[in-house]
Amino acid sequence: MTQLATVRDLQRRISRMQPLRAEDGLPVASALAGLLPGEALQRGGSTVVQGSLSLALALISAASASGSWCGAIGVPELGLEAVERLGIALDRFALVPEPGTHALGIAGTLSEVLAAVVLRTPGHVSHAEAERLSARLRDHGSTLVVLGAWPRANCTLRVTASRWCGLGAGHGLLRTRELAVRSEDRRGLLHHTVRFDEGGLSSPVREAAPRPRLELVPS
Repeated sequence: MTQLATVRDLQRRISRMQPLRAEDGLPVASALAGLLPGEALQRGGSTVVQGSLSLALALISAASASGSWCGAIGVPELGLEAVERLGIALDRFALVPEPGTHALGIAGTLSEVLAAVVLRTPGHVSHAEAERLSARLRDHGSTLVVLGAWPRANCTLRVTASRWCGLGAGHGLLRTRELAVRSEDRRGLLHHTVRFDEGGLSSPVREAAPRPRLELVPS
């Protein structure tokens, strides 16, 4: 069976189990709501995440927890244990690790049955290619989270700094990670701090100063 045929078979099976979609935005975890305009992922829209696969996956965790099907395309290094720690249900998660040159086509096909798709772009994406996929997202009420560049995204999140916490004087474990995140959308440029504890989201996102300096949290 070819990869495209496999995707279409998956599409048919998911469509029979997928709950009906609401017409409003796709909810995100409260710890990330402040990152996005409207505190939600826009259905039919796209969000760019640069610098953190964990952040991209965390954005779809609330949708997964609410019963929606989600997926990831073009991230062969993705570990399912890490996905589960972020609160994503593995039994409603479709993974296409190596789509080759068909990444955009597969994303369009799966958008018919997935509420949210994380996509690593295969390279430069033209405005025409982006618009074709965006049209399919709008038709089916899905949302796209892009790892890489994407024309006319609703919001762009760029990780500008990262700090691990937990090690003492030569002992301990790296348990906590803080990310300085800059968001760019209709609200303008904003700066935030996002925290992960042992692979999962921690406290709600905090707005930071325009040039954030992360502080270590004692272990």
